[in-house]
Amino acid sequence: MPLVPMRVLLDHAAENDYGVAAFNVNNMEQIQAIMTAASRTESPVIIQASRGARSYSDDAYLRHLMLAAVELNPLIPIVMHQDHGNSPATCASAIEHNFTSVMMDGSLLEDAATPSDYEYNVRVTREVVELAHPHGVSVEGELGVLGSLETGQGEKEDGHGAEGVLSRDELVTDPEQAEDFVKQTGVDALAVAIGTSHGAYKFSRKPDAGVLVMDCIRDIHRRLPDTHIVMHGSSSVPQDLQDLFNSYGGQMRQTWGVPVEEIQEGIRHGVRKINVDTDNRIAMSAAVRQILMQHPDEFDPRKYLAPARDAMTDVCIARMTAFGMAGHAGAVPNTSMQAMANRYTSS
Repeated sequence: MPLVPMRVLLDHAAENDYGVAAFNVNNMEQIQAIMTAASRTESPVIIQASRGARSYSDDAYLRHLMLAAVELNPLIPIVMHQDHGNSPATCASAIEHNFTSVMMDGSLLEDAATPSDYEYNVRVTREVVELAHPHGVSVEGELGVLGSLETGQGEKEDGHGAEGVLSRDELVTDPEQAEDFVKQTGVDALAVAIGTSHGAYKFSRKPDAGVLVMDCIRDIHRRLPDTHIVMHGSSSVPQDLQDLFNSYGGQMRQTWGVPVEEIQEGIRHGVRKINVDTDNRIAMSAAVRQILMQHPDEFDPRKYLAPARDAMTDVCIARMTAFGMAGHAGAVPNTSMQAMANRYTSS
């Protein structure tokens, strides 16, 4: 099956009550881990790259790695997604490199650090929709700014994210405004701010309703039952991974992520795409630390990258199973980009 538009996959997920993990990648081993997990669980999958990842790996390498994933896994529907595009130009370049889905994060200005105003967000997101849909490319928008409701601070990772103090109105998506945003932009999926954030240090304790506002998702889903909701910053940062990382020389301070059961509750209320990156990073890094500390004479990268790949595969399998993706790969419609473009044109 060739690369598919994200809208096709999220529509199928909505019809069958499951969520789709979107895994970030930077290199070959990460793509191999995701595809091994997808093959073992028969799961469709979203593979996504940030601007930082595209710069690190180079678009040409990334594109050919994705083509290899398709060639080696012909029965697995795969979406290639641009994560956190900071401008229409960034999204346009992703489309030129055969991404089948793009995110226009207009919650921030083009510097990817300064919160924007609503009118700017609507304008640039609508511009990307008008650019992408004629190519059959899906578009994810974002309303609200990711950051901590515990500290009132934004977060910046991989060159993207607000810095400094933010108001609660900025940190939690307004459900009424979400209705207007979707209507004005025509996005295929809407990323919302509910207190989640990128990186490992999301919460200083197990999150409750005061710092993880799941009611926001429920309200948006009631208002927009046909809109696919996206949860960013949704790694669970499992304690066993933290412990393993620290036991081999790591210095990660105690932290809490988004509990899997909260994500499952979100899936029951319209969440269709769940971004996972930090869990995979910690798993891979812990595996590398373990090998190099146990075998300090080792210098062959294959000897530590293979266990790192296996560790990430285990995380991906766990998330695919927990989100209900497993077993659905064969049922996702094989819709071409051109067919999707025609669908957008006729709607």
